[in-house]
Amino acid sequence: MSDSNVPEIKYDVFVSFRGKEIRDGFLSHLTEAFDKKKINGFVDDKLESGEEIWPSLVAAIERSAISLIIFSPDYASSRWCLEEILKIVECKEKYERIVIPVFYKVAPTDVRHQSGSYENAFANHRLNYTSQVQMWKDALKKSADLSGIESSKFR
Repeated sequence: MSDSNVPEIKYDVFVSFRGKEIRDGFLSHLTEAFDKKKINGFVDDKLESGEEIWPSLVAAIERSAISLIIFSPDYASSRWCLEEILKIVECKEKYERIVIPVFYKVAPTDVRHQSGSYENAFANHRLNYTSQVQMWKDALKKSADLSGIESSKFR
């Protein structure tokens, strides 16, 4: 990639996730492993006080070599997460960034086809965000179509 408009890599990994359960459980173990392996991971707790959240998240996504998306049952209920995934997919396509989906307590097919809790989340989103829903669904499908990691297959 010789394009001078490609953002310089600052982080090895950007982690997109939803919820306290993920932060206090799975993610805490993951960030501990990142630290041990000297992997510079970006998690939203790296945001500085007073920093504008969305522009900072966009910059972190653009400047990460890898985006790790932790799909959980509640992931699609968050408009923020869905906006993140749009940006992640855009960076994959535009800058050839790597995207790794992790399916945590959710089946890849639920994400891919927006069934189960994802179907319920989109039913709610249609009430307030009609113009974005199809873009979010497309981004979820593209991400879930990638080879990923299913937490149910590991201890």
